[in-house]
Amino acid sequence: MPLVYVVIPAQNEEQSIGKVINDIPKDFVKEIIVVDNGSTDNTAKEVLKNGATLLQEPKAGYGAACLKGIEYLKEKLKDGTDEIVVFIDGDYSDYPEQITRVVEPVTKNNFDMVIGSRALGNKARNSMMPQQIFGNWLATFLIRILYDARFTDLGPFRAIKYRSLLTIGMKDTNYGWTVEMQLKAAKLKLKFCEVPVDYRVRIGESKVSGTIKGSIMAGYKILYTIFKYM
Repeated sequence: MPLVYVVIPAQNEEQSIGKVINDIPKDFVKEIIVVDNGSTDNTAKEVLKNGATLLQEPKAGYGAACLKGIEYLKEKLKDGTDEIVVFIDGDYSDYPEQITRVVEPVTKNNFDMVIGSRALGNKARNSMMPQQIFGNWLATFLIRILYDARFTDLGPFRAIKYRSLLTIGMKDTNYGWTVEMQLKAAKLKLKFCEVPVDYRVRIGESKVSGTIKGSIMAGYKILYTIFKYM
């Protein structure tokens, strides 16, 4: 069984991060790595109290936090062998126990990347804002037309082979992180699929969809990234 490492970007998630860490199946995961992205609350204390590895990334941005986690794994694993990296949010909107579902196509069918699709799973009422749902539809429609790659979601809950992650060479430091990974996987002809994952109302306020500015900036960056890698 390949070793599974979980990377969780987190900013001001003191109320939720302990729940995320504790719901991850420990017999299935080698290490849980939380990247504190400039929190001003007790997120860091909660991470250490619940037994996860804590990294600090003061540079703001979802992608910047994920890149910090990758740099940590590069030092730890070097070139790696058959390790798997799982990315999941720290707001408890995803179901961490479904990591086994997200990883299974990699371990059993040799997929390079698996996206946990909220569109295919069960979404709680009001768990996604209308602009999120429309944005996901528009982005995945454009990806299908322009890249001939079929996705239903740009969800943050995903698994990828460590060596495939290195091959992709992630760069984005903010809103374009998830779509960059999917576009590059398609261009590199990696083997990918989606699995349904469930989704609930997050704990705390969203830094993206919870504000008009965040929604506009995220939408712009996602569309920019789609056309950038054509």
